[in-house]
Amino acid sequence: MPRSKSGAKVLKSPGQLIEMSPAASPDSIAAHMESVIRQLGEDPTRDGLVRTPQRVEKALRYLTSGYQADPEKIVNGALFEVDYDEVVIVRDIEFFSMCEHHMLPFFGKIHVAYLPNKKVIGLSKIPRLVDAFARRLQIQERLTQQIAQTIQSLINPKGVAVVCQAQHFCMMMRGVEKQHSDAVTSAMLGAFRERKETRDEVLALMNYR
Repeated sequence: MPRSKSGAKVLKSPGQLIEMSPAASPDSIAAHMESVIRQLGEDPTRDGLVRTPQRVEKALRYLTSGYQADPEKIVNGALFEVDYDEVVIVRDIEFFSMCEHHMLPFFGKIHVAYLPNKKVIGLSKIPRLVDAFARRLQIQERLTQQIAQTIQSLINPKGVAVVCQAQHFCMMMRGVEKQHSDAVTSAMLGAFRERKETRDEVLALMNYR
C-alpha cells in the first residue's frame, strides 16, 4: 500500500511501517529529487531516503541563498570617514560555493584588500559580501570579479584587490581526479591594477609574492 505522494504511512515489509514525508509540490526541488533518486536506481521510499528530497531542497536553498542577498543592505551604512590612506586587507576568508557546471562544491580562501579613499568599511562586512556571492551557482573567476567590483562600487576606494584560492570537487571526485591541485584567481582594480609597486605590496601582504 505505498502512498508516498500522500504523505501516509508505507508498508515496507510485513509488520514494518515507515512514516513518509509530506507530499511535495509537483514543481518543487524535492519532488524532482525523488525522481532523480529513482533514476539512479534507488528506492526513495526506503527509510534512509524518505526525507532526502526535502533535505536536498533545504540544503540547496541555503547554498544558493546569495541570490536573495542585497550588498547595500549587507553594508547597512557601515562606512566611516577616516584619515587613513594605506592598504586595508582581510585575509583567509573561508568560503564554500557550488560549481555551476556540475553543481559540485568548490571551497577555499579569499583575500580582500582595498586602498581607502577617505572612507573605510566595517571589517565584518567584507566576509559577508564574500558569502553573498559565494552562495550561488558560480565559477571561481566570476566570483573573484564580483567581489572586487561590488566593493569598488560601494565604497569607491582608490583600488581593490581580490585573490581567491580554491579546490574544486569537480576536479577531485570526477574527471581528472586530482586531489591536491588548487586554482588561484585575482581581480585588481584601480591603483592595484595601474601601479606595479602597489600591486606587489598587496600581493606580499597576502603572501602571494
